Amino acid sequence: MRHLNHQLKQLCQNNREGSYGTQVQRERVLTLLADQLHQLGYRHLHSHGLKPKHTEALVKRWLSEEIATGTIKNRMAALRWWARKVNRQNVVARSNDFYGIPDRRFVADTSKARTVTVPELDKVRDQHVRMSLELQQAFGLRREEAIKFIPEYADRGDHIVLKDTWTKGKKARTIPVRTPQQRAILDRARQLAGRGSLIPCTRNYVQQLRIYEGHTLRAGLSKMHGLRHAYAQQRYKELTGWNCPAAGGSATRTLSPEQRHTDHQVRLIISRELGHEREQIVAVYCGG
Repeated sequence: MRHLNHQLKQLCQNNREGSYGTQVQRERVLTLLADQLHQLGYRHLHSHGLKPKHTEALVKRWLSEEIATGTIKNRMAALRWWARKVNRQNVVARSNDFYGIPDRRFVADTSKARTVTVPELDKVRDQHVRMSLELQQAFGLRREEAIKFIPEYADRGDHIVLKDTWTKGKKARTIPVRTPQQRAILDRARQLAGRGSLIPCTRNYVQQLRIYEGHTLRAGLSKMHGLRHAYAQQRYKELTGWNCPAAGGSATRTLSPEQRHTDHQVRLIISRELGHEREQIVAVYCGG
């Protein structure tokens, strides 16, 4: 392992901030940054030697590769975390505008919704991973929420309750149980997990996350966040009676005053069910 890679790995292990998922993602991004800095010619860099030229070289590469704006901003967040932990925060500009990073679009131009079919699920050999995928699809859960899910705790009959320790931002929330299909999935989850979670007792979350990633990869499944998009779009149609813009429906600006009122109220509901506090974020899932 190269010196910088090792130092950044140690930095992550000594600073356990955020959820397990956030920690894992941060370490992966920092490993990527170390690899790319090596490829850019910075062969003997150490973690305390971060300089403005390193950030500028990375951003120049990302922009030339036409990396998605959201991905670049996530990488910049990890870079700022690194700089802050080694007391070098002043070497990274506070604003992404300084580097010419464009604004992220928060309105979906095209639908990112996806579903997982029964034949696709059958390719997932681990039954706990398969059940997590079913919960993601049925309730619009994030991956971490579906892995940490404890059916005995969550299942309250006509709704489920997500613990704050499972969720992004530590925000507990409830989601309604509306269909026989959802009820059947919860019953099977209870049968599989017993009194525990969808992490087998012989594993911890990080181990199960890696198993999840390995099994979905081998099954040819990717972009599972699209299951949340599908849930949001399905709920929008269910609650309004018409398709959302991302699913081929009319743009919000073309709706009648009554429809715009309904649209606003429904987006608030969907935002809460997805674990967001802002109605505007629903535009990422449903369009605007």
